[in-house]
Amino acid sequence: MGRLSETFERLREEKRGGLVAYVTAGDPDRATSDDILVGLAEGGADVIEVGVPFSDPLADGPVIQRASERALAAGMTLRGVLALVTAVRTKIDTPIVLFTYANPVVRMEPYAFAARARQAGVDGVLILDYPVEEAEPLRAPLVAAGLDPIFLISPTTTDERIRRSSELGAGFLYVISRLGVTGARAEMAQDAGALVTRIRNHAALPVALGFGISRPEHVAEACRHADAAVVGSAIVNVIAEQGANGSATAVREYVQWLKSGL
Repeated sequence: MGRLSETFERLREEKRGGLVAYVTAGDPDRATSDDILVGLAEGGADVIEVGVPFSDPLADGPVIQRASERALAAGMTLRGVLALVTAVRTKIDTPIVLFTYANPVVRMEPYAFAARARQAGVDGVLILDYPVEEAEPLRAPLVAAGLDPIFLISPTTTDERIRRSSELGAGFLYVISRLGVTGARAEMAQDAGALVTRIRNHAALPVALGFGISRPEHVAEACRHADAAVVGSAIVNVIAEQGANGSATAVREYVQWLKSGL
């Protein structure tokens, strides 16, 4: 059993929801990014999602788009992300999931990427722009390397695609509670509970619910329905406000505050 499965099993045994925390690797710079990932773990994140900066992040809102721009300007690459995870893995044992678009993986070569990610200590990979029907060329290398392929579910995903995503995926399903791009919102999507219920009727994997979560009460509400809440843009915004000085401490405190909802 891998780290992701162990984490969600522990959450079930403890009868509590989890917190999945996202940041963009290399934002605002390589050294600070290392400290931020450690800060996320120290703050209590149950899973850490590490975004690979990309020049055309079509699924992301302005906060994460700007984070990708800062990271790319600072010289971060996919190889740099894997080196970052390698360094951080000696300090923390929290499960790490890479969020990436397909282009960087294809350029590195999928089997080489998967092997290097496994060696770095990555536990799962979500490739945002590969639909489940076309995922096998990138999924197969992940499975061969012992990594969990993670799929994205939206409110418009059909029941058949939910079943297929659960069958081909591992670790958890990342469920977005609303359509559109990433970004913090003042309120949770009103129909998030119904969406999670529909997914559970067709999928056996744990569910992590994201998009728009930014406060402890949002985390609590998400975990009333799902196994974990995903927070991304709100954390990335903390980094944008703090810059290189104080981001790691601010992120750790912010994650602790978010978890107070649990």
